[in-house]
Amino acid sequence: MQIYGDTSDLSPSETKALQRIYRRRVPLDRLTTPELTRALVGVSHATGRQVGVLVDRRGTVHHVILGDASKLMLPDVGRLRAGAGRLRGLRLIHTHLRNEPLSRDDLVDLTRLRLDLIVAICLASGEERALCVYYGHNFPVAEDSNESPFQTFGPIPYAKARDNPAEIIETLEQEFARAARARGVAAKDGRAILVHVCDKRSAGQAEDSLRELEELARTAGVDVADRVLQVRERVDPRYALGRGKLEDLVIRAMQLDVETLIFDRDLRPAQANNIARMTDLKVVDRTQLILDIFAQHAESRDGKLQVELAQMRYILPRLGQRDDALSRLTGGIGGRGPGETKLEVGRRRARERITRLQSQLKQLGRQRRQRRSRRQRSGTPTVAIVGYTNAGKSTLLNSLTGSDVIAEDKLFATLDTRSRRLLLPSGRTVIFTDTVGFIRDLPKDLFAAFRATFDETQDADLLLHVIDASDPCRNEHVETTEELLVDLGLERVPRILVFNKCDRLEAPEAMIQNRGIAISAIDPSSLGALRAEIDKRIAVSNPIATAPEPTSSPPA
Repeated sequence: MQIYGDTSDLSPSETKALQRIYRRRVPLDRLTTPELTRALVGVSHATGRQVGVLVDRRGTVHHVILGDASKLMLPDVGRLRAGAGRLRGLRLIHTHLRNEPLSRDDLVDLTRLRLDLIVAICLASGEERALCVYYGHNFPVAEDSNESPFQTFGPIPYAKARDNPAEIIETLEQEFARAARARGVAAKDGRAILVHVCDKRSAGQAEDSLRELEELARTAGVDVADRVLQVRERVDPRYALGRGKLEDLVIRAMQLDVETLIFDRDLRPAQANNIARMTDLKVVDRTQLILDIFAQHAESRDGKLQVELAQMRYILPRLGQRDDALSRLTGGIGGRGPGETKLEVGRRRARERITRLQSQLKQLGRQRRQRRSRRQRSGTPTVAIVGYTNAGKSTLLNSLTGSDVIAEDKLFATLDTRSRRLLLPSGRTVIFTDTVGFIRDLPKDLFAAFRATFDETQDADLLLHVIDASDPCRNEHVETTEELLVDLGLERVPRILVFNKCDRLEAPEAMIQNRGIAISAIDPSSLGALRAEIDKRIAVSNPIATAPEPTSSPPA
């Protein structure tokens, strides 16, 4: 019978008294029983520390916990819930050494773990007896309400504490289930709160960054319930956010029925683990979110391998998280002696998988180079379409070539390279190639995995840099794209700036000022100037293709 908490300074009699608490039973219709109260108060008075138990609805004591003078540290009770509108199925009954109401730590634990109920038994000053009782429970509130998502009661004299938890819990679950049905979450991956934390130097870009994160979350299939922004002197090394702000976030998540926190930064493995333990919520960082989007949208074998490689590189350093099962050793022939721990086996297999993926991608790269060499021998010029994600590259490819490539108003809707032919006004044939969209702070592992995809642009005669002219952050997007083109070694390839979605602007000419060509990719009639400019540039960069191909044999 395990006692949770620091038991190093307990006497044998105190340890046995705590172990005997596991024998107690607490009916669901009672806040506590005299037997349990005497046991908790006795140990708490003797040790000068809080003592608590987690009890299920059958009345069985699951955990006995020893805290300090002011708080308890609850053990991990798992994250799985029975279903929408259901509470945890556990009650926390514990002592307070003074006549004090439920503390902030109590209320955070109540909401974080979605407990059925929390009960505090206050000791009489200097005496080994219960003076009064405080208790609280979660409570459904409207999303736009300023009310707290919990209710507290007390002080109630111990002798008069006769409230019935069974009736309270049944009513609460009915209310939570009704609220969940009324909310009607349509997103396939549930609800999330977006979190952006930055220092004062980056505060000016916070809103734009959060707006982009919201688009990423929507693309991933998440319903964004709220956004939280915190500007600090420096980002907290343990939780990223400040501890107080994180506790507020737990309460807000309970109010909105949220199970996921999405951070607009890359979290270190230890940070993600600390936040998950503190909040009992699923924690996703920016890289993980982008990887999830790529995994959903990859269709070709090439794309799927690239995404898996990036995921394995992301996971590898996170295999070092502590796990009670990782101390087991492999057995059998070759496994005797110190052997490999489960953690080491996991790392070795991950590295082996990464090596296999890299080998397969190299083979696919050779096949792409062969296809490109055939196109080069044919003398057909190539135009690569590049730009920030969701700028309209795939839509432009469809409008120019009459193809039906997937084009959606989402980030990274297209991951696989697509090539289509087009007959220009002069009669020249040109191959247009669509590429993966860029984004700021593109994860390094993802950029490395998809670098091979951009091989298609290495031999391009011309780049079409597509810009979403209606986006208020278009200048930053242009700068990000230019930096990535330099990283890919494409800075010397001729390019045309194509300002797309100009139909959404009142005066596109004033905004563009001869920097490029204004179009609306959904309106083929606006592409005449672009076709003519492409034709002119191809004639300069590819003189071999200046003359149209003959349509019939010359006369003898």
